[in-house]
Amino acid sequence: MSLSDHEFSAVAGARAAIDRLVLLHERAVAALRAALERFLDGGPPPTAHERLSFRYAAIRVTYRPDGVPPVNRRAYAKFQRSGVYETTVTQPEAFRTYLMEQLTPLVEEYGATLAVGVGEQEIPYPYVFERGDELGRGAVTASELARFFPVPLLSAVGDEIADGLIDADARGALPLALFDGARTDYSLRRLVHYTGTDWRDVQPWILLTNYHRYVDQFVRWGLEQVRAGGRFDRLVLPGGVAIDADKATAITDDVFGASTWANSQMPAYHVTTPGRQGITLVNIGVGPSNAKNITDHLAVLRPHCFLMVGHCGGLRQSQQIGDYVLAHAYLRQDRILDTLLPPDIPIPALAEVQIALQEAASLVTGERGEALKARLRTGTVVTNIDRNWELRFTQERHRINLSRAIAVDMESGTIAAQGYRLRVPYGTLLCVSDKPLHGEIKLPGAANAFYERAIGQHLAIGIKAVDLLRDQIGSLHSRKLRSFDEPPFR
Repeated sequence: MSLSDHEFSAVAGARAAIDRLVLLHERAVAALRAALERFLDGGPPPTAHERLSFRYAAIRVTYRPDGVPPVNRRAYAKFQRSGVYETTVTQPEAFRTYLMEQLTPLVEEYGATLAVGVGEQEIPYPYVFERGDELGRGAVTASELARFFPVPLLSAVGDEIADGLIDADARGALPLALFDGARTDYSLRRLVHYTGTDWRDVQPWILLTNYHRYVDQFVRWGLEQVRAGGRFDRLVLPGGVAIDADKATAITDDVFGASTWANSQMPAYHVTTPGRQGITLVNIGVGPSNAKNITDHLAVLRPHCFLMVGHCGGLRQSQQIGDYVLAHAYLRQDRILDTLLPPDIPIPALAEVQIALQEAASLVTGERGEALKARLRTGTVVTNIDRNWELRFTQERHRINLSRAIAVDMESGTIAAQGYRLRVPYGTLLCVSDKPLHGEIKLPGAANAFYERAIGQHLAIGIKAVDLLRDQIGSLHSRKLRSFDEPPFR
């Protein structure tokens, strides 16, 4: 969408640009909120002129190189070509660190110039209230609000940039980021709805699981970290329950029965740090639809990784219940992404993630070499849309044989494809919980014994992998994830 030239002012440096974005955003939100409050209290609706103040802040980056562009191996904060790049921005204060990381190299290394102003996208009125119940008073209906206030428009929240369907707008402006203000706000609100927590608590290191027992282990680990008073300062549970070091000492096992945990479709749990470098665990439940849904929304936060740690069915006779599967390829039979990312497009394994997961498994289990290989196997994972694929094994067996797959689940291939599509590093470490082709199914007694033994160690491996990846963020955001005409921001 084009932005108005006369509403932009040049700024000197990334910090000044972000400060200006924050000021304009706060001003727009305050104006929209005030107009809504007035209307809900029986006052007049906003005038056309007043609505001009309800728009997202925007940033313009101009790159006109005089000589040879700088060369670096970084996969982001770089230009593919000269031109004018633009995007609207929401919540710039919350995204300050990210914006600084992206803008600073563009200015200091490439000599780009910055301008900040007001874009043409209006901020939809539901996005300026925090509690969610502010619109429940009075006799004003949603249709009346839609007559006078900006509303969320599906035409404004697409993934055309991420999917490579948009190059330049009508004025020749190139996209600066994968997600603009309207698309980001849409997902921020969806995250609150699905996870039951404030999107601001989501940490950049994200573990995704398909089984609720991992939650108990993660919460226990989080409480231990907070009590220890080291890097982590809070454990945040669905429903907005925040546990700091003082509260953690009084927590008992009763917390694991908290009813608020069950009120969200895909509840999220966060072990936070003051510098927002903690870990989030999301219980996505079962199926590729959930996996796509939550990663669509988490991606706007530009996390450092999606790590899938969940259960799978082992497909090889030599595997044992409790063995690990490190996916290095995916046979995608999830179907949900076929039109956006056809299944014939390969999803590459990311070396940094693969090495970190294997090294973490070695450190946690204490095993190396052949001993580790006996418990951890690399190979192809089948991600199937049908939970009861076993009932069609006569049709499935030939494809599984051709793929040389070693495990089957319903989410991993979808998460990896979403990471590839939305430029978020990804990896998968699964634990074999049954062997459907060999008569080893989950029986209640055996299942409980397996869970107690295996889940704690499996989760510990995922957390240790995050520790290893923190030290290599620069290389983690791989060039494998970026197209040849990529926006400058990662």
